[in-house]
Amino acid sequence: MATFLYKLGRFAFRRRRYVALIWVALLALAGFGAASASTATSSSFSIPGTEAQRAFDLLEERFPGVSADGGTARVVFKAPDDQKMTDPANQAEVTKIVDKLKSGSDQVASVADPYTVGAVSKDGSTVYIAVSYKVNGMELTDATRDALKDVGHAAQKNGLTVEIGGDALLAIPETGATEVIGVTVAAVVLVITFGSLVAAGLPLLTALIGVGIGVSTITALANPLGLDSTTSILAMMIGLAVGIDYALFIVSRYRAELAEGREHEEAAGRAVGTAGSAVVFAGLTVVIALVGLAVVNIPILTKMGLAAAGTVVIAVLVAITLVPAVLGFAGKRIMGRKARKAAAAPDSGEAKPNMGTRWARFVLRKPVWVLLAGIIGLGAIAVPATSLEMGLPDDGSQPTSSTQRRAYDLLSKGFGPGFNGPLMVVVDTAGSSDGKAAAKRVTDEISGMQGVVAVTPAQFNKDGDTAMVTVIPKDRPSSTATEDLVHAIRDAGTDIKADTGAKVLVTGATAMNIDFSQKMNDALLPYLALVVGLAFVLLMLVFRSVLVPLKAALGFLLSVIAALGAVVAVFQWGWLGSLFGVEQTGPIMSMMPIFMVGVVFGLAMDYEVFLVTRMREAYVHGEQPDQAIVTGFQHGARVVTAAAVIMIAVFAGFIGSTEQMVKMIGFSLAVAVFFDAFVVRMAIVPAVLALLGHRAWSLPGWLDRLLPNVDVEGEGLRKQLGDAPEDGAARGGQGGDGGRGGDGSGLDGRGGDAEEERELSRA
Repeated sequence: MATFLYKLGRFAFRRRRYVALIWVALLALAGFGAASASTATSSSFSIPGTEAQRAFDLLEERFPGVSADGGTARVVFKAPDDQKMTDPANQAEVTKIVDKLKSGSDQVASVADPYTVGAVSKDGSTVYIAVSYKVNGMELTDATRDALKDVGHAAQKNGLTVEIGGDALLAIPETGATEVIGVTVAAVVLVITFGSLVAAGLPLLTALIGVGIGVSTITALANPLGLDSTTSILAMMIGLAVGIDYALFIVSRYRAELAEGREHEEAAGRAVGTAGSAVVFAGLTVVIALVGLAVVNIPILTKMGLAAAGTVVIAVLVAITLVPAVLGFAGKRIMGRKARKAAAAPDSGEAKPNMGTRWARFVLRKPVWVLLAGIIGLGAIAVPATSLEMGLPDDGSQPTSSTQRRAYDLLSKGFGPGFNGPLMVVVDTAGSSDGKAAAKRVTDEISGMQGVVAVTPAQFNKDGDTAMVTVIPKDRPSSTATEDLVHAIRDAGTDIKADTGAKVLVTGATAMNIDFSQKMNDALLPYLALVVGLAFVLLMLVFRSVLVPLKAALGFLLSVIAALGAVVAVFQWGWLGSLFGVEQTGPIMSMMPIFMVGVVFGLAMDYEVFLVTRMREAYVHGEQPDQAIVTGFQHGARVVTAAAVIMIAVFAGFIGSTEQMVKMIGFSLAVAVFFDAFVVRMAIVPAVLALLGHRAWSLPGWLDRLLPNVDVEGEGLRKQLGDAPEDGAARGGQGGDGGRGGDGSGLDGRGGDAEEERELSRA
């Protein structure tokens, strides 16, 4: 692989104008497709294999005149303190609005007059108009939404409080200006790392091109594939982070090759052949983890994973083709003035140890204490994860400034918290001899259950074989009590079916959320096992070791669990919630843990590969285990630190989003990267390797012969180019890697060069 990438890098550098033109053309094509694409009209949410989904499908079949997935809205009115909504003037105002809503759009299916259906609070202070639409919330036209927003203006002038809830006002989440701050922080980190504006701007430029192509493609395909706005935001978040990091690794290696005196084209080829190999491997792990989300069998999660994986693939392709091409345009300016002067200055002896070297030596002096501090610290942060509760956000998690949240609060105060999450009980009486009696038994049993406020009479379809019953719980939709009520109704349904032959199914948004959370709970551990097992196998291929992959996998688990603990503490318990803009605590979004596992797995492997490959190469070149750790940190710590800070900055930028799901994912990924890069990879990993010594790099002979040699580190390339050191200096018998040179170097066999070290330390 390294040899192929070496040739690709040289070709891209030599034919840079054509390569750049191709990428610009792809960006223009994707942009044109996004601009000309129609707005996404589907945001269907399905959970195959769950009871709520079966009930939903049954409603679609038996009640053809009712749009089961149609958008809904609740226009909530509250009278001033000295009035009631039952006063004649206020009642007349509401009646006018009912008429306006009926005639306001041809997408309206029905409008319920609150005074006819009894949608008036006990104290008469609050009423609401229930509006149903023929299409789902994402398919509503702007004219329909505007008509809904405008209906309450006249009532507000007369002193009434009017708020609108429901999914009819669904809007694209606003991420605010904070993601711009994330990119700005990334730019500052790159300038500090490279000491050159050109070198700092290059990863940003190429990453933005890659993200532009990816997000534009997602936008263009949103309508035919049913992708929502959150999918493109998450794809942008991940694509931008990995795009900058992958370009950073290539540029860093290119500068090191130039410092060695290579010609520019040769340096580009070697940079892509060595660092590019690790980029491809790291990108592959991210893609596999994201695509693996499909095994959960939740369509929305599958689409999110595939879209994000697509942006990662583009980021890898950009790194190994466009980056070397742009390096050709940059010329000598990629090094910066100070670096060029340092390269031209005479060698004044051994370079001063950098921060990575000093930190590695500190860890080697106190490996047990560093290991204990890292494990105990992350373990303490992980404790809240034992109280993890999962669910899906509703209007109650919206910002208090939004009309949806205010409508939610008005309904909770006027009618009770459960009014925001009614349960839909579907009674299939096709197998019952007396359908009406069976439906009556269902309503009677549910009415007697604890936690039920109201039960509507059964409403049959035209054929008389299916009935709908609406149940109003006592507690809010995301509460444990409401979940217990759903299970209680389903348990009672089992007995009813045995006695009457009628099937009882519970659905509705609340039940769908409960089933979704349960399915995600059930899938989390198997998916985690799949990801960790994959990590172990892939790292065993790269490092030709058993203990190093085992350590990497366990470290990954530790960082993920600690990140989950931090998320629970902030979003579920409310610790430091005001700092991160959390206005309403509640269950953790169901898909967040499993999505975080998929993303962080790939990122953790990035840091593991780029840091530990330096150590392994130094070891097989003849260095003792402790010195190999120092060499790895000497050459890799600076770049890995910069990459992690960039990732954290980009992810943290999305914490400012108004969408709770985007905010939570941004926070979780930021803290997970922090824990994995700075605690696991920078502290626990060198401490464990120091304690293991030679045993860390051993691999049984039979296993060595069984595993293929993927040559991620480019050993075959160095031999082909005539760079390989003498075989006699190599440390033999290490996973079949005897025969590699012993010059005490890093990945490319030149890690001890003082000139390169001086250039990197000054950059």
